[in-house]
Amino acid sequence: MGYACPVCGAEQADGVHLANHLAVTASLGRSDHEAWLAEYAPDWRDDSPDELADRVTPHATEIETPAFETDDGSRPQTGFEHELAAQTRGSGRGSHTATTAGHGTGADPLTDTTTRSADVESVLAEARELTEEIRAGADDERDGTEDGDDHEEAADGPAPTDGDENA
Repeated sequence: MGYACPVCGAEQADGVHLANHLAVTASLGRSDHEAWLAEYAPDWRDDSPDELADRVTPHATEIETPAFETDDGSRPQTGFEHELAAQTRGSGRGSHTATTAGHGTGADPLTDTTTRSADVESVLAEARELTEEIRAGADDERDGTEDGDDHEEAADGPAPTDGDENA
């Protein structure tokens, strides 16, 4: 049995999860959760998760939650971890680092032009041009060949000081 948050209805697996949900949400500035805790569990900040669970569960509605007896891999693969694993096996970033059976071609999409459209080629060509312009500008700045007289002070050396630079 789990519990529904008495403030927002969020389902929680058990009393400790409910206590943590209420406390964290209140601590993050949600005034509705903080007001509820102030009314039903004054001084809640001093409680451990187990102590707070004992105080808040009598005021929460019990709900049916999925039962997972063991983590033997028999439950359906959903959620963040499953999605992340699927992304690394599919096309995209994961295909740059490894090829798994049935996934990806092993070709580098940045250098393999056989599957690119004309639009993609155009965008990549423009990006290369801009990158070269930026690099050329950075090289000019380092070499001092940039247009303008902004480097005059550097040629003369640093400005003289009276020894009291912090005044």
